Amino acid sequence: MVYELAAEAAVDEGMAALSDGLIIAMIVAYAIALFLFALEAAYGRRKALAPGRMDPVGATAGSESGAKGAGGREYASASPAVGGYSTVDLDAEEEAAAGGGDGIEVNVRGAEPRSSAARNGLGLVALVVTVLGFLLNLGQIATRGLAADRWPWGNMFEFVVAICLCSVGAFLFAAFRYKARYLGTFVLLPVVLLLGIAARWLYSEAGPVIPALHSYWIAIHVSAAIVATGAFMVSGAAGITYLVAHRSEMKRAAGEKVAGIAAKLPAPELLDRVSHRFIVIAFPLWTFAIIAGAIWADEAWGRFWGWDPKEVWSFITWVVYAAYLHARATAGWRGTRTAWIGVAGFACLMFNFFAVNYLFSGLHSYA
Repeated sequence: MVYELAAEAAVDEGMAALSDGLIIAMIVAYAIALFLFALEAAYGRRKALAPGRMDPVGATAGSESGAKGAGGREYASASPAVGGYSTVDLDAEEEAAAGGGDGIEVNVRGAEPRSSAARNGLGLVALVVTVLGFLLNLGQIATRGLAADRWPWGNMFEFVVAICLCSVGAFLFAAFRYKARYLGTFVLLPVVLLLGIAARWLYSEAGPVIPALHSYWIAIHVSAAIVATGAFMVSGAAGITYLVAHRSEMKRAAGEKVAGIAAKLPAPELLDRVSHRFIVIAFPLWTFAIIAGAIWADEAWGRFWGWDPKEVWSFITWVVYAAYLHARATAGWRGTRTAWIGVAGFACLMFNFFAVNYLFSGLHSYA
């Protein structure tokens, strides 16, 4: 019997060691993918994005093939050969000939301005490496859960690793579903930074959690919060990218030259739609997480709401994102104004995650 218990303990230690090894492997994989995505964004050739449901809707471009719009935009004429569009592949010299612009393409069929983004083979390799990193991330979480014999998000380190997994998962969904791999640099940058912080300063060995977390609600409340946070991270990345792209558009319209990655970003309207789509996905999950947390609080502490700092900032985050959706649905706000609201919501989310755990004391201070 003693031998069996010792063997079981050795298996747990082996799982913990494997989990710790996977931490380094997944950080390396994500860092390599980030580097490759950045190279694609900086040096890839601008190519038209395939038409799809996320294409932004705008004014009619006109009927003349090769016509130019504001800011030196180049329009693609309708062609049944390629899904109803003709495409233009602009290299640096052609971009300069087109007015020093970004070669953003729009179809002239009448309703949907098309966007272009930097593309090359490095992006495909980066996508494969990102999938590998995602699988390593998933393996790390699974082995840590097996090592500790519990749900593997009972402290700050585990929570960071879990939200990074969901963020990368949401990005991969966007990359395959909406062809939005141009967000790779902007999503993986905070992911790599968060994982580096977690491994360097937040790491804790696999082990039991405090008694308050011994509940089936951790699989419901915390899981919903993790998935929502991952989707909000992709939305925040798209929102920040939108602001950069919009600023580039304004500079271009004013006759200023735009260079670097900023010159090769997709149309701001497309980024605005991507950001909105992920907020629409994440907001109901965040709402459910707050409700589930209140029910858990009643079971654990005898009250649904106690104005704990974590509860307050979760609610503030909910209000900001609710304002974002309300502004779009009722006031018809689009673009810069809603982008800033979305970024403010993401800032509240990060403040709730880091500052509340370390700067305030409360029942949720598990850091």
